[in-house]
Amino acid sequence: MELKETVYDLAKQLSDKKAVDISIIHIGERASFADYFINATAGSDRQLDALTDVIEDRAAELGLPLRGAEGKVGSGWTLIDCGDIIVNIFTAAQRERYSLDKIWSDCDTETFEE
Repeated sequence: MELKETVYDLAKQLSDKKAVDISIIHIGERASFADYFINATAGSDRQLDALTDVIEDRAAELGLPLRGAEGKVGSGWTLIDCGDIIVNIFTAAQRERYSLDKIWSDCDTETFEE
């Protein structure tokens, strides 16, 4: 599976589990640590934890390197490092607070919709 297909696969997993406002940002031209961000919003901390588990499980199935997950317990933001793909799952308040979509707005961005 090519990298972009893998990105869409992970985004679909989030969508299937009712994450909202899913964006895919191609950061590869501006960053050396990854090629893509996938940003998504969870409706609650409980959903955030469930979405984190879904992404970690799917990444393992796809053979992606799981370099770690940060901020998992009650922080309102989880970052899952899958090598060339970094998945950020936020509560709405934390997504607004950190504004990663705005910070990386000079990169190609698309909204994931099925």
